[in-house]
Amino acid sequence: MTPRFPDFKPLAIEDRQEIHSLLWRYQPETSELTFSNLFIWRKHYRFHWSIHQEWLILLSMPDSHDIFALPPIGGPGRSGVSRMLLSWLKTEKGVTDARIERADQRLVSELSPVDFQIQPVREQFDYLYRTSDLISLPGGKYHAKRNHINAFLRSNSYRYLPLQTEHIAACLKLADEWCELHSCADDMGLSGEWDAVREALHHMPELSLEGGIIMMDNNVTAFTLGERLNEQTAVIHIEKADMEIRGLYNMINQQFCEHRWQDVSFINREQDLGDPGLRAAKQSYNPLRLIEKFTIR
Repeated sequence: MTPRFPDFKPLAIEDRQEIHSLLWRYQPETSELTFSNLFIWRKHYRFHWSIHQEWLILLSMPDSHDIFALPPIGGPGRSGVSRMLLSWLKTEKGVTDARIERADQRLVSELSPVDFQIQPVREQFDYLYRTSDLISLPGGKYHAKRNHINAFLRSNSYRYLPLQTEHIAACLKLADEWCELHSCADDMGLSGEWDAVREALHHMPELSLEGGIIMMDNNVTAFTLGERLNEQTAVIHIEKADMEIRGLYNMINQQFCEHRWQDVSFINREQDLGDPGLRAAKQSYNPLRLIEKFTIR
């Protein structure tokens, strides 16, 4: 049954059709706003949802003291529903720092800076690329990427395949090895990512996620998962590879775009979370632009 505000229910797989249709109608640009992404991160963020009039309301409730909202999704007039939501969080839920996180430019353009505090959050900006650039890696600005791929091709034989159900166990094994190397169990953020990867793989058919793998000597050495974000954009949610093999990350990125995403103009490769290494890696692919996100109070 559809929850009606102020009642909320935890996000569950049976909610996919209703929530996906609302999000797809909105045609989001930000990577968070797909049902699959919300679902695979639901344990980490404890996502709940409700409907208020025509708007989808999403809350993260990791604990009773740090509840925040995601941007209301629906038609115009979101200034009023945003104001109501922030007031409700303060007065009814006792949230001292009532806020809307990961708000997109579209919502910000509907709000008056007189009525709201609006702050850009650089570490959450998504990186948007031309699909054709990630496939062909053209010109001098991609010289280093082509070198990595050529080094991989000189040293290895491989097969690229679409990720199918029979590959899931091998992908889980690779993800577990990656997490052991990075001590995921000791880091809350990496532990949450580890859970998200497992959820994505276990529920891949129900979520309509699409993926690719690289096989070397009959072993899965890299895998990736993504989906269509809007009519013109795909979003890459997950990408894991054996870090000891030079050029393998470059290869899985290029191959997935070439084999699956030639029918979209753009690729969203999500945010860098303020991690210097991740930021450098994402910038090295020469993004077309950054998709800004904001916190609203």
